[in-house]
Amino acid sequence: MLPSFFISHGSPMIALEDTEYTHYLRDLAKSLPIPKAIVILSAHYESPVQSVSDTENFSMIYDFYGFPPELSKIVYPAKGDKAVAQEVLAGFRNHGIAAVMDAKRGIDHGVWTILYIMYPQADIPLVVLSIDPFATPKQWFAIGKSLRELKQEDVLIIGSGVTVHNLQMIDWNQDAPIMPWAKEFHTWINDKIIKLDYASLSDWHNGPSAHLAIPRADHFAPLMSLIATASDHSTPALTYSDIQMGSLSYDVWRFD
Repeated sequence: MLPSFFISHGSPMIALEDTEYTHYLRDLAKSLPIPKAIVILSAHYESPVQSVSDTENFSMIYDFYGFPPELSKIVYPAKGDKAVAQEVLAGFRNHGIAAVMDAKRGIDHGVWTILYIMYPQADIPLVVLSIDPFATPKQWFAIGKSLRELKQEDVLIIGSGVTVHNLQMIDWNQDAPIMPWAKEFHTWINDKIIKLDYASLSDWHNGPSAHLAIPRADHFAPLMSLIATASDHSTPALTYSDIQMGSLSYDVWRFD
């Protein structure tokens, strides 16, 4: 059975960078058995109804601007897996989650930047899931729980987002000190995740400095769903953690 992971995608530039974090992601992929398929929830794929990709060949989405042109020349030729997509859809419906298939969605940078680093051959079938930043924590958790059984089939479940994400507050100086409010929320939320404290996590809006750390929940929703992919009574592991540019977190959580 494969673990599941929340992986911070940070800046799209990770696809071009050679850093401690990109080395970590490459090594992480090498340490795991080859997945049967990858199911990934992306912070950049929003829909009010849970959507499941239903395509054989994904198109590229370059959903950013102001970056070097080399970034928009990257092509990650991912293939879909209709059988796994149907299994995901059935799991959602069995858990009372309204869901639809999406035959048009391509892969945004929340998906391809991570996979370009971890699985550069693009030889593992892929299913992409949307998120709803306006859903309740209970709904986010229900999505994660519905995906648990896929882990027993050697499907790698990934949530792609960022734990602390406020682009208006970023200090673009790479050596910027960590902002106190970012550290405060980061420390608090990590403590609740390790304990699988669903009650506190459900009340995350009232966490310390939450309004600054998460002004909008698009990048937070994948984390909340991935928490619920953890087996009961297991202990999540924060296997990589860093805060750059004062407030942009790079975290990798492993859920067994």
